[in-house]
Amino acid sequence: MLKLFLIIYSGLEHAFEADHLIAVNSLVTNRNKVTTAVKDGIYWGIGHTATIFCVGLLMIGLKYSIDEKIFSYFEAGVGGMLIVLGIFRLVKMYLKQEDDHHDHQHKAAFGVGLIHGLAGSGALIVVVLSQMKSTLDGLLYIIIFGLGSIIGMLAAAGLFSVPYSKTVMKSERIQIGLTILSSLLCVFYGAKVIFDNLSH
Repeated sequence: MLKLFLIIYSGLEHAFEADHLIAVNSLVTNRNKVTTAVKDGIYWGIGHTATIFCVGLLMIGLKYSIDEKIFSYFEAGVGGMLIVLGIFRLVKMYLKQEDDHHDHQHKAAFGVGLIHGLAGSGALIVVVLSQMKSTLDGLLYIIIFGLGSIIGMLAAAGLFSVPYSKTVMKSERIQIGLTILSSLLCVFYGAKVIFDNLSH
């Protein structure tokens, strides 16, 4: 039982990594309701888990080896995605478009989760291969880890959306300022991720 909670905690902690938080913060800046933002977090977590499970199935189940350099390119792809997210949010704010009445926008969170899962799967698979004795144990570990990441991200999405909720933050100027700050952070951090992964 203790091992189960430790795996869930690892997934929860993983959800709170900087690039994950910056991405989800950018996603929820256009949400007027905390509940809608929480759904974004859940969709992100599902996408993240789905990709890691597929990579795990490939590497653990089918014993397929993927070069470490490939995962560096995946990480750089996350940087590119962060830049696109930041710019896209700034454009939407300029055009004064809101997404609360379009649930299909949760697909964006799912897609972001998919890309994050692809980038972060390498390190996780190495851990699984070193600790798990069988293929089934390894894949089960990934599923439980994924559950923890879903819990972590729905919590993060809910918390980050609070300042953007019109029922909480009445000042439109402050909301706009926070959105601009969040978007620029997303762009600059994305550029850093690309540089860190392609400069060596």
